[in-house]
Amino acid sequence: MRTANFKVEFLKTGLFVLLTLCQLTSRGQSIPLPNAFAHNDYFHKRPLYDALDNGYTNIEADIFLKDDELVVAHINPFFKENRTLEMLYLKPLLDRIIKNGGQVYKGYNTPVTLLIDIKTDAGRTYLALKPLLEKYRSILTGYDNGRVVIKQVTIVLSGNKPCGIIKGETNRLAFIDEDLRETARDSIMNVYTMASCKYSKIIKWTGLGIMPATEKQLLQNYVYMAHKHGKKVRLWASPENISVWKELLNCGVDLINTDKLVQLKNFLLTNNTVYAKTD
Repeated sequence: MRTANFKVEFLKTGLFVLLTLCQLTSRGQSIPLPNAFAHNDYFHKRPLYDALDNGYTNIEADIFLKDDELVVAHINPFFKENRTLEMLYLKPLLDRIIKNGGQVYKGYNTPVTLLIDIKTDAGRTYLALKPLLEKYRSILTGYDNGRVVIKQVTIVLSGNKPCGIIKGETNRLAFIDEDLRETARDSIMNVYTMASCKYSKIIKWTGLGIMPATEKQLLQNYVYMAHKHGKKVRLWASPENISVWKELLNCGVDLINTDKLVQLKNFLLTNNTVYAKTD
C-alpha cells in the first residue's frame, strides 16, 4: 500500500514538474506580432531586447550624428557615447539572426522593421549612416537597380528624411517613412514602405464613446491610399488604450505605436487577429 502511494505521489510530482517546464518554455518563446510597433524603444531598460522578448516586429530608434558617431538619444546625445546605433541595434540583431539560423524570430520569415528617426541634418547623417548599413548588408533589405531584395531587417528612415538622396540612388539599404497625408501624391513604392502621421492631425477621439463617423472615414481614406501604394500605416502619439487600438486596427491601420510593450502584446495576443495587411 505504501509502495502504491509512493508511485502515485511520484507521478504527481513528475506531472507537476513537466507542466512547470512547459509553462517556462512557452513564456520564453516570443510570438511575433506584425501589428506591434515599439515607439522610442531605447527608453526601455533593455533597448531592443525588451521589444523582441515581447514579440515586436517594428522598432524605433532616434539618432544624432555626434563626432562622426550615430548616437541613439531623444534630445541630448552628449552623455550617450556608448549608446550607438550599431551597439544597441545592428550588432545585436545580427547576432540574434546568426543564433536563430538566419531569422530574427524562429519560423518568422517577414522582415523586422527598424525605424531610424534622424534628429540631425538629413544629408550629413545619412552619409554617415550609409557605410554602417553597408557593414550589415547581409541582413538588410535593399534596393538594387529596380529590384527590392528582402532580408531579415528593413531600415526605414523618418524625422529629417534624406528623400532627395534616397530617390536618386540605384543601390541602397534604406527606405523612407512618408507623411500619411501626402501618400496619394508620391507613390514610389521602392522608396516609401511606411506612411505615418501624428494621431491628432487626423483624429481627436480619445477612445471614449464611439469614434466620430467623419474621423473614421477620413482615416479609412488615408489607409486605403497608403495600402494601394504598398505602404504600412502608423499613427504616432495615439492614446494608449484598448478602445483606440481596436478602432485603429478595424480601420486598417497596420502598426500600433506604443510605449506600453506588455499591454499591447497582451491585447494583440488576446484578440489573436492580424487586422491589417502588414505584408
